[in-house]
Formats: sequence, structure tokens, C-alpha cells
Amino acid sequence: MQLYIDFPSWISPLVVPFLPIRWYAVMYLVAFAVAYLLFRYQCRHGELNGMSADDSLTLFCYTIGFLIIGARVFSVLFYDGTWYYWTHPWMIFWPFRDGQFIGLPGMSYHGGLIGAVFGCWLFKKKYNYRFFDLSDHLIAGIPLGYTFGRLGNFINGELWGRVSTKSFAMVFPDAPSYSTNLEWVRQTADSIGMSYSANSMLNLPRHPSQLYEALFEGVVLWLIIWFLIRPIAKKRSSKNGPGILTGAYFIGYGLARFIIEYFREPDSQIGFVIALGKETEPLALFKSFLNISLGQVFCFAMILAGAGVILFALKTKPVVYQKKKGSRNADKRKG
Repeated sequence: MQLYIDFPSWISPLVVPFLPIRWYAVMYLVAFAVAYLLFRYQCRHGELNGMSADDSLTLFCYTIGFLIIGARVFSVLFYDGTWYYWTHPWMIFWPFRDGQFIGLPGMSYHGGLIGAVFGCWLFKKKYNYRFFDLSDHLIAGIPLGYTFGRLGNFINGELWGRVSTKSFAMVFPDAPSYSTNLEWVRQTADSIGMSYSANSMLNLPRHPSQLYEALFEGVVLWLIIWFLIRPIAKKRSSKNGPGILTGAYFIGYGLARFIIEYFREPDSQIGFVIALGKETEPLALFKSFLNISLGQVFCFAMILAGAGVILFALKTKPVVYQKKKGSRNADKRKG
């Protein structure tokens, strides 16, 4: 009896077979659109003093532009595992390789977050908003948009999880195979009813960690922030400054991603940056909670940053925005 799932053969990473347009890119566009619509919903209901559609689009151009830059730079400099891009920085945004169009494969969430924060800071400097006012309203919709980004990873058949014997574990076509000469490979295959032959390579089922992330870092986190934290922050807006939603998102995402990283296979070229467990190999199997990936280190930093932001918000005062006559810029005064 087969106790695993084969990756659906009808799923293709290409939107149109003869065009280099991937569902991954389309999902990112959907993610940005969802985040924008939720941001505009807040503005139309009087938040951020009803920021205009023009200003909202400008803000998203700033944040999305630097998000893409940060995500790409972080990916190639910290996750590539080689010194190639450090010595060839002009290739970071070059979408061709060996005469073929390959786009920009490899985007880091944490790099994208840093880029978006920088873009938001530039916007607030130019248009005179308080940074955490902007970030709170952006963050309220980001997790739901993020869901589609992870669905794009799933469609691409990438960022798979560790080997699993669960009945919902899935065989990803591009995941690495392992020799049946290894005892753990044979034991895994036998336990799930997967046939194999001696001296062959076997592609074992894995946790669909992309879907775990889409659910918990996306849908569940959005529901908590939008329907629980956001109303609480509104009630406290007369006593405290902004930043509670931003801090809650940092903590929530960091915690969810930290846990899910135990189900997701670390990048083979990096492995564990902290390996305190008795066993670290093979990377495809969970061995110890003490083996920490680079992504978990970044997530832990997010949790600390989120706690710091909330403490800052609780110690600052609220602010009232007023429009300058004849100007699109927002003026602020302490209330």
C-alpha cells in the first residue's frame, strides 16, 4: 500500500508552456495586489488620515522595489554557498546565463523584509509620516499576500521539506535522490510501501513545507493580526504610539518560521550554522532541535526585533496627522 503522495503531474511551473512566465512570478504579483488592496481598505476607512491612492501607490513602489533588491542580494550573498556573486556583483541582477533567459532565481524572505523596511523609511522621510504608522498598516495585509508567494514555491516544486513517512508526505520531482545502499533509505521506503531495487537511487517523500508556511506564516498569522491584534492596537491608539502590529508580525512570523524550519531541509551548500546536536547528517532527516539553520538565526533576530518594537510602541505617544493645505504631504504633530 502506497503511504505517500506523488507531486501532481498536471502542475507546471510555466503559465504558458512556450513562454518563460512562471506561476511563481504571477503569485508574487497576486501577493503584492492583495497587500495593496488591504492597505487601501484601511486608508478608505480613515486610517493614515485617508492616504490618497497616489501616495499609496508611491509607497508600494518604494517598498516593493527595495524588497526585490534586498531579496535578491540576500539570496545570492548568503544562500548561494559560493563566492561567485561576491566577486561578480554585476551578475546579481543579470537574468541570462549561458545565453538562456533564467530570470532571477533565488529570493530571500529576510532580505526582502530588510529591503521593504528601507523603502518604507525612505518614503516616510520624503512624505513626513511616522515610520511605524506606515509599517503597521502595511503589515496588516502582508501575511495574506505572503500566502501566495509560498504557493508559488509549491508550484515550482522547490523549498521542499525533510524526508517523512507521514501519509501526506509528497515526492517532489526535483528533490535529490538517495542510494538504496543506505540503511535509512531502505527503512524509509519499506515503511511507506515504496518499491526499489538494489544499488539504485530513490526519491523519497518529504514534508510539503511550502504549504505549512503558506498556512501558518500566511493565513493563520494574517487572521491573528487582522482580527485580534489590529483591534487591540486601535483601542490603545489613544495611549500608545504605533508599532504594536509591526512587532506582533515580527514575533509571529519569526516564531512560525523558526518551528517550520525543523520540517524544511536546510540548503545543502550551507547546512547548519549551529550544529549542537549529536548527529547532523543526513540533512534530509530531522536529528535534533539543537541543529539550527541560517533561516532560524534570522527568525530569532526577528523575534527579538519584534519584542523591541512593541516595547518602543508602549513607551511612545500617539500622533495625529493633518494635511498641509495645498500639499499631498502629511504633516504631523504630537497629540
